[in-house]
Amino acid sequence: MPPREGVQRGTGALGRDPAGHLGGPTSPFGGPYWVTPTPPTKNCGRHLSQAAVEHRLFDEMPQQAQTISAASSLAGKELSQSLLVGLVPDPRVYARLLISLLNEGNSPQFRRSLDEKPQRIALALKNIKIIHTHIIKFGFQLDGDLGNALVDSYAKCGNLGLALKPLSYLRSEMGQLGTRYCLHTQVNQFTFAMVLSACARLFDLAFAKQLHCNVVKMGFESNSFCEGSLINVYAKCGSLVDARRVFDRIRGPDVISWTVMISAYIRIGLCEEALEIFLTMKKLGGKPDQVLFVNVITACINLGLLEEACDLFAQMANPNVVAWNVMISGHAQNGYEVEALMLFQEMRSKGIEPTRSTLGSVLSSIANLEAPNHGRQVHSEAIRLGLDSNIYVGSSLINMYAKCGIVDDARKVFDTTYTRNIVLWNAMLGGYAQNKHPNEVLVLFSDMHSHSFPSDEYTYVSVLSACSCLENLDAGRQLHSFIIKSNMEASIFVVNAIVDMYAKSGDLTGARNQFELIQNPDIVSWNAILVGHVHGEDNIEALLIFRRMNSDGVGPDIVSLACVLSACANLQVLEIGKQVHCSTIKMGLESKLYVGSSIVDMYSKCADMESAEKAMAQMPQPSVVARNALIAGYVQNNKTEEALKLFKQMQAEGLKPSEFTFATILPACSGPSRLNIGRQIHCYTMKTGCFYVDDFLRIALLGMYLKSESSEDANKLFWEMPDYNSTVLWTAIISGYAQNNHNEEGLRFFQEMRTFGATPDQATFASVLKACASLAALRDGKEIHGLVIRMGFDSDEYASIALIDMYSKCGDVSASLCIFNEMKNKQDVISWNSMIVGFAKNGYAEDALRLFEKMQQELVKPDDITFLGVLTACSHAGLVSKGCIFFDSMQIKFGIQPRADHYACIVDLLGRGGYLKEAEEFINTLPIEPDAVIWATLLASCRMHRDDIRGRWAAEKLIELEPQNPSPYVLLSNIYAASGNWDGVNMVRKAMRERGVRKLPGCSWIMVGKNTNLFVAGDKFHPKASDIHEALKELTAQMKDDGYVAKLDLVLHDAEEVKWMEFGFTGILVKADLVDTLRPKQRSTSRRRRLLETIPPPSLGFKEVEFKKGEVDDPRSLATLRAQPPQSEAPYVAVAPVAGQGDPLDCWHNSAGSGLGVVQLG
Repeated sequence: MPPREGVQRGTGALGRDPAGHLGGPTSPFGGPYWVTPTPPTKNCGRHLSQAAVEHRLFDEMPQQAQTISAASSLAGKELSQSLLVGLVPDPRVYARLLISLLNEGNSPQFRRSLDEKPQRIALALKNIKIIHTHIIKFGFQLDGDLGNALVDSYAKCGNLGLALKPLSYLRSEMGQLGTRYCLHTQVNQFTFAMVLSACARLFDLAFAKQLHCNVVKMGFESNSFCEGSLINVYAKCGSLVDARRVFDRIRGPDVISWTVMISAYIRIGLCEEALEIFLTMKKLGGKPDQVLFVNVITACINLGLLEEACDLFAQMANPNVVAWNVMISGHAQNGYEVEALMLFQEMRSKGIEPTRSTLGSVLSSIANLEAPNHGRQVHSEAIRLGLDSNIYVGSSLINMYAKCGIVDDARKVFDTTYTRNIVLWNAMLGGYAQNKHPNEVLVLFSDMHSHSFPSDEYTYVSVLSACSCLENLDAGRQLHSFIIKSNMEASIFVVNAIVDMYAKSGDLTGARNQFELIQNPDIVSWNAILVGHVHGEDNIEALLIFRRMNSDGVGPDIVSLACVLSACANLQVLEIGKQVHCSTIKMGLESKLYVGSSIVDMYSKCADMESAEKAMAQMPQPSVVARNALIAGYVQNNKTEEALKLFKQMQAEGLKPSEFTFATILPACSGPSRLNIGRQIHCYTMKTGCFYVDDFLRIALLGMYLKSESSEDANKLFWEMPDYNSTVLWTAIISGYAQNNHNEEGLRFFQEMRTFGATPDQATFASVLKACASLAALRDGKEIHGLVIRMGFDSDEYASIALIDMYSKCGDVSASLCIFNEMKNKQDVISWNSMIVGFAKNGYAEDALRLFEKMQQELVKPDDITFLGVLTACSHAGLVSKGCIFFDSMQIKFGIQPRADHYACIVDLLGRGGYLKEAEEFINTLPIEPDAVIWATLLASCRMHRDDIRGRWAAEKLIELEPQNPSPYVLLSNIYAASGNWDGVNMVRKAMRERGVRKLPGCSWIMVGKNTNLFVAGDKFHPKASDIHEALKELTAQMKDDGYVAKLDLVLHDAEEVKWMEFGFTGILVKADLVDTLRPKQRSTSRRRRLLETIPPPSLGFKEVEFKKGEVDDPRSLATLRAQPPQSEAPYVAVAPVAGQGDPLDCWHNSAGSGLGVVQLG
């Protein structure tokens, strides 16, 4: 195609002019042009008009700007008319058109339109290129206003490369300006100012210095435009020394120079130096303008000098919207959200329209205040101004709604913002993460990737937080791999989130490995690993990490101190907790709500309520969290009256209790005497709305009703729950019944749960297996075991531990041992504890101690429960010396502080061995006040050894603690009866009558097939009562013929012998083949049930009982039983009654007893 008129395409790589010279002027699009000296013809005007229509030169710019449309300016009209009639326009028209573009570009409306749609910058640049092309086509000289306007247009669009091309054609008297200039073209100070401004935007320090040299050569060094531009470019490029050198050479700096210099210091964080320059300017008589005022106010705000900032703001005659924005954002960033909202209201009252920056700052304040009503008003204002679709405003709205907990409204804003960027996606992801909606985070993240949006560090932090919340280690590892591929692992924010994800997902090893890879961990890194170990209940390691953190010179912050205080509380290490408390005082952080609440919680859990109360009193404004901690401490330390008093005080002070407050105070209302208070709190939870939003609170209410023996209220509450498919609620009701000894109801609700189609989980199985264990319901336990296997929970640690406990309490220790051996992961101490306690409770002391030794060989660290089982084993094996050694090692070697349970075990150990004097001395030297279990244990030992003096002392102490418990009365009565003190017996019975204490009759039950037969002492209402009593008489006669003698020391001696034989036995030895007459002859198993009253220990009831056939040395040893099985055809099965407070620690049987029959008489 031949070239158009007036324009000829050059030849060669660089193009040639008509004289054949290389290197002529080039098009901004890369093609070389040379301009003919002949003027364009009329046809050229028509071609240009067509080109203008083709390129849509005058209608592609946004309507908000209208900078080059024909209707926007006189220059546009003049150019349009010239082109349409085919005339060549005057070059000054192009200059005016470009200058109009620049002027319009400085308007807030134009800048706002460019901010809203970044692609408009590219559109403006495109139109400037078209104008530039037309200028070259018509052969206009790039001198004067036209050349400067073109350079400034490219520069303000941020394209320094294109700005330098017309600059290189400008003629100069010096002949050079970085590149070769065309001849006879004047370069002035405005040209340099424009190009230096472009260099500042592109941070091109090297080229700026070249320009500086040319400024000096051309004599423009003292020009105010060039001076200000030089200071600006050096400051923005980080060369403050050069900027200050230029500034100091100015003899009489104007306000622009002062402003540029002050803003340069502020930009690099030297706000104090900026204020010093401002004071110097004031001393020299300089008068600041609005721009300078805004910069100085910004410096004051950055230094936290809000009062000084307000004073400066008051000195401004008519502050513009920029000044208002700085004041509002400054107050919002410094935590003065209310003042920020007041400034916004004042600004609106003066008729100043807010910008997107204004709305962003105001919405941030509203988000921190969690004031959604104010947020909706600002949202309406944004809609009125047409800013609701702005990305910046939309992100602020999403953040505001998310922090106010209204995630649905946040999602509506996100869905209605059609133009999205990474900031908007991150705002929505962060909103879901903050409000604990981890599944929505993962779905949105997937949606974001499907739209091809790249992820940044904030994206990954939100998604990793979701993985942490879900404890989804697999998803977290996949995301970690993706982060490595994206080269984002260098970000400290991302690495900290990775550490947090691994820690909270239970992989402390992975978290520690990632933490060690951080070269310079910051406080957030340390906090992440600290929180992870406390969350994973590895509190000792958390304390060691805290010590290492201090040794590395990293000072703790609020999170670190609260975390280590929580570790001290969990370990109940009061002394270390006090040291940390002292550290908080030295750092001045004890008054912080988060730290103060943690201090109160630490003292409460360490049972130092006096110190907890003092810590609460020292807090300037105790928060609901701190009061919750103190209430929990009162409840844990059995100070229920103080807990209820504090709860009422909260109401009187107008503090709104949270869901956790209600859940904490409800245990203080447990018990029949406080049932009405519990009901009142139940009503209060419904009034505040907490009842309807929190499952944890509803579970606490169920527990309160069950502990108050109000099963009717518990059932009614449960069936009023909104979701019958909630596994959590079903588990709660089953667990509640199991924990409160309503085990039959627990089993019934488990069947109901399956009827309604709810799916049981590990916690459900653990709860229902506990009910089976308490009932010794082996048949039901085996059925549930099968269901556990079918649902794939047989490899779950918690389910396995529950099965071990169930089989142990049902007497099937072999099954417990089999499950324990099949467990793959035995690094958790809980599984070892279950098996050790199972051995101990079933009388297999040697096996328990051997397992304890093996546990230490496997490097599993024992805890307090472990030693409870070990001490129990020693107690029932009579290993007094060994038990004392274990007790000492627990404190010295393992650093475990004994609890009341451990002290009770030592009392039982000494008492069973006949060391009652030593037991008494041990109790008198205890560091704690002896509880009911300790006194009951001593009382049982006194009864065993007929020590009525110490027995009376122990009984009196026990009656003081539990006046309505019949056990101490019965035990004391039996002690008096054994020693023949019938007056003492009558005295005890009289005291029971006067105090209204009733002894529950002893009972037993036996399963025949699927039917349970219950027997109560003296009860003759069973349909086969006469047949059963006849069978018992035959068994009793057979025993007497075989030489078995019952020990009847504790039976009333004025009763007839037949009554002794029917009701005097505390335990009985049953011949299994005779019991078969009472049930179908099938291979079924029955187990002894837990008694409802205290029964003498086995040494009293079976002291003279012997194994006549298949005699063994130690019937309690599994190894002995396996080595010497009984040889009788109808094996005898010995079953011992419960010792002490009804704990089945002395139950044994031989392994051949498949036809076991058990009878317990009251």
